[in-house]
Amino acid sequence: MTVEDSQDAGPDPQRAIERIYREEYGRIVASLVRRFGSIDIAEDAAAEALLAAAEKWPVDGVPPNPGGWLTTTAGNRAIDKIRRESHRDAKHQAALMITDDTPHSPTGPLEDDRLRLIFTCCHPALAPEARVALTLRLLGGLTVAEIAQAFLVPETTMAQRITRAKKKISLAKIPYKVPEAGDLPPRLAGVLAVVYLVFNEGYLSSSPDAAPIREELTGEAIRLARILRQLLPEVPEVAGLLALMLLTESRRAARVAGGELVPLDQQDRGGWDRELIAEGHALVRECLARHASGGAGPGPYQIQAAINAVHTDAPTAADTDWSQIAALYEQLRVVTPSPFVELNRAVAIAELDGPEVALALVDQLDLSTYHAWHATRADLLRRLGRSAEARAAYDGAIAATDNSAEIAYLSRRRDQLAGA
Repeated sequence: MTVEDSQDAGPDPQRAIERIYREEYGRIVASLVRRFGSIDIAEDAAAEALLAAAEKWPVDGVPPNPGGWLTTTAGNRAIDKIRRESHRDAKHQAALMITDDTPHSPTGPLEDDRLRLIFTCCHPALAPEARVALTLRLLGGLTVAEIAQAFLVPETTMAQRITRAKKKISLAKIPYKVPEAGDLPPRLAGVLAVVYLVFNEGYLSSSPDAAPIREELTGEAIRLARILRQLLPEVPEVAGLLALMLLTESRRAARVAGGELVPLDQQDRGGWDRELIAEGHALVRECLARHASGGAGPGPYQIQAAINAVHTDAPTAADTDWSQIAALYEQLRVVTPSPFVELNRAVAIAELDGPEVALALVDQLDLSTYHAWHATRADLLRRLGRSAEARAAYDGAIAATDNSAEIAYLSRRRDQLAGA
């Protein structure tokens, strides 16, 4: 957020301050962790800097470089905290010597600090749910209450989860650094998986107590992916993940109508976000150009982004190039073979070779606990006129999901079957 944005934000300066703070939080905490070696000190100092901004900025105005002001203030607060808690001369002298003249800017060392921090948050020694929570807390700047609400757990539970994760980092001496070149690909895959997990929970909520689509989570995942894109501009899979999420998010406004999920082929494409589509397509083209010039083959996020690019390139559902989509799924099943890829490939096969061929493929998959497997079978059986079997499959899909919009759609389709 620019200074001009904050000054034009209206009569509520506190909200403007909070927006700036949220955007700068990851940079501030990352730089303080590097300097002081403690996540707790970094978080406490960042919080004190926010309080200082809330007191000074409404009176003195937003400084020309708000991020730099917050970082400097937080650093001073951290030094003060160490001084207060230090009763030995050695610690006191160490605190006096802690300085950092690194300028606060959108590129350079501070960006490296954030890169180090996100790899720390997503270290494989931490439980998956802890990786998500820490990433949202330290890089995204979400409060513990916001993260707890996002994943529908009590705030005390989320606080304990984050505290345990930070303790684990300290006790296990998890390094605050970017992995060496040889270790980077598998570690980066874990980071991208965390970001995509956040996005998927927003894309199709898994809880009956939440909205069917949760734009605060999809938006936060995209913001984290943009940070990674800035930090790792030469890594195609980072661009691929961002493209995949942008192209998926572009359809959000058309995905639910009247409380009911709207399938892709029935969505109002006039409601798709063309700016997000254009940005996503540009990233896909960038990845394709990189591979054409001799780069390594595309990873799973790039291939999935290309599939979504084909969908969003079609003016109508009837114009969809299913042969290209099937070919991309063939490529994806080689890169990351899984029954979920096979299920999506079968959907494309149904459009090319008919529902009977696709149903034979679907029935071979061991996905009986997965709602989309039941829903896909139900649709194929409906198209084949096998209504009784389709009804049973719809019932299985409804039982396997807690998403209210999806339940509404599946229930209506089931009730429309002949003889219902």
